[in-house]
Amino acid sequence: MLSLEEAQSRTQDLVTAARRAGADAADAVYSGNASTTVSVRLGALEDVERSEGEEIGLRLFVGQRSASISASDMNPQTLGTLVERCIAMAREAPEDPYAGLAPEDRLLRQPPADLDLADASEPEPAALRERAHIVEEAARAVSGVTNSEGGGASNGRSQMALVTSHGFAGAYAGTSHSTWASVLAGTGADMQRDHASHGARYLQDLEDAVAIGTRAGERAVASLNPVKVESSVMPVIFDPRVGSSLIGHLIGGMVGPAIARRSSFLLDSLGQTLFDSAVTIIDDPLRVRGLRSRPFDGEGLPVARTALIERGVLTGWLLDSASARQLGLEPTGHASRGGGSAGVSNVHMEPGSLSPTQLMADIRRGLYVTSLIGMGVNGVTGDYSRGAVGFLIEDGVIGRPVSEITIAGNLKDMFRAMTPANDLAFRHGMNVPTLRVDGMTIAGG
Repeated sequence: MLSLEEAQSRTQDLVTAARRAGADAADAVYSGNASTTVSVRLGALEDVERSEGEEIGLRLFVGQRSASISASDMNPQTLGTLVERCIAMAREAPEDPYAGLAPEDRLLRQPPADLDLADASEPEPAALRERAHIVEEAARAVSGVTNSEGGGASNGRSQMALVTSHGFAGAYAGTSHSTWASVLAGTGADMQRDHASHGARYLQDLEDAVAIGTRAGERAVASLNPVKVESSVMPVIFDPRVGSSLIGHLIGGMVGPAIARRSSFLLDSLGQTLFDSAVTIIDDPLRVRGLRSRPFDGEGLPVARTALIERGVLTGWLLDSASARQLGLEPTGHASRGGGSAGVSNVHMEPGSLSPTQLMADIRRGLYVTSLIGMGVNGVTGDYSRGAVGFLIEDGVIGRPVSEITIAGNLKDMFRAMTPANDLAFRHGMNVPTLRVDGMTIAGG
């Protein structure tokens, strides 16, 4: 894998070659990653994997025609061929009045403060193996666990460099450390599976392996002997590990390309109240050691902490330059790597005022969902229907496990009926507290 300096130099050379070959404008992006993973199963070493990969991509414009091409071979001769092919492709492409680089006057000029994304620690495979053994042993030690799908530990480093022909050049690196375990409880047809994991930028921020493994085992055992639930309408509590998916559907409806194509269930919702006034959702690309932090977006524009939902109100769209031009708006610093689409970074919903126990205290009969199955969500209409696994709530208390159920509704209705608890924790790229959604339709097995 190239160093950051080499990566930035190589992308600069590619852009310069594209301009010399006749491109009116161009940008190039380099991405590289290297990781080591060790996994064990039933106390025995199962796999040690070392992977490294890198790719460089060129996007260029000839008038209002554009093309993109990429390669994993960093040889200068290969990159020269890349430029020739991309020029030929662009000249045959249809004209696009919205194509082009980001506005030059909006480019990042002053890099933000250090986001502290790269850890110098790089555990040896022997240390990863020890952590993998510890996490699996802790999971298997939970009474009721009968089998294991394994435990593992990994660390990795990724690098990204971006250069544009109109004056931007930047690069950054980040590291990752993770631990996980997956086990089964029960026997025969009654077996249940569950897992637990944690990831962090810095090794010192990683959760203790024993705690992760114990949680995986306890989750599997708690799911034993599920009962069926009759079809009805009832409140649903979403555990934080699955509640974030609801915010993912919101973001999918906010991206500029979906709005420009008029294919989003949020199409006419700009400036409208979608959630209760107690709900605020933040996108923060500048969080120190954040799992999705970045100093600039995929087009070289500055990024900033943004309220996607401010006291229940949808504040704006997530725009790259192309979709912004199509909508007659300005880009928002949400372009993904390479500038092909728009996206977010570290997203979280601000916590509410009630504890999870208080949030469900008045529920006579409802569901506590810990796992979602399938992808039955329509991004155009907002219709929502997914398989679910979890626990029955009876008289405000989490009780028996349930399975073979479907929960359904419409995302807009679900957003309006959503109440967050006060237990927000920053563990993933997208984080929410425990969420309550009233009035969902439940179909029993």
